Amino acid sequence: MDPHISTALNRQLTADAQRWLTEAVARVEKDPAAVRSLFPAVGRRCGRGPLAAGWTVADAARVRLLAALPLRGAALAEEVTALHRFGDAGEQRAVLCSLALLEDADASFGDLGLPLVRAALRGNDTDLIEAALGPYAARHLDYDGYRHAVLKCVFSGIPLDRVAGLEERADRELARMLADFAHERVAAGRDVPTDVWPVVRAHPGTLEASGLPAEAHSPVPDRRAAAVRALAVFISTAPAGAA
Repeated sequence: MDPHISTALNRQLTADAQRWLTEAVARVEKDPAAVRSLFPAVGRRCGRGPLAAGWTVADAARVRLLAALPLRGAALAEEVTALHRFGDAGEQRAVLCSLALLEDADASFGDLGLPLVRAALRGNDTDLIEAALGPYAARHLDYDGYRHAVLKCVFSGIPLDRVAGLEERADRELARMLADFAHERVAAGRDVPTDVWPVVRAHPGTLEASGLPAEAHSPVPDRRAAAVRALAVFISTAPAGAA
């Protein structure tokens, strides 16, 4: 867990909650099966409020429990998969948030958590989609899966700055997909999310190939106005000195 998140959790917990969590961690370290009853109780015992960087108190406390599991590889994956399968949305979110940490502690965990990421991406819960697209997904999703995950975020209104690895993994094909999405929005007379433009801009020619600029001359007023707005934002958000 990020040290800042861990420190924020320690500061947020009451004395009773801190004592309960410390004891819960010790129980899990001795008996992995204990996590099955302790994991659902975290929200009630530690709290569910916001913590930091998009995390909640319950997220961080549950991840601390998972990090205490003395399991490796397939056994670890089986346990966290069961917690995800039988958990509510908050519990599923915590499992997704834990995946990179579990792999960091146990290289044999590898891509065994990837089915949980894919399950979240098939759904429509934006909290789960966002939690799924952390560093673990950035490491393990193939390029096609990663591109479609980013596009789902755009369609779902999830800001792209919450998607891990975007700067490293965004390629020309993703830029093309986002430019085509922007064109579809303009053709419907709608505004384009501004956070697609850095990816599109990084691959010159993709905007023009989408046909969007031509919509500035559309005979349909709504399409023309939407295109003018989109192009104005595209230009105004360019870094200083960019062409």
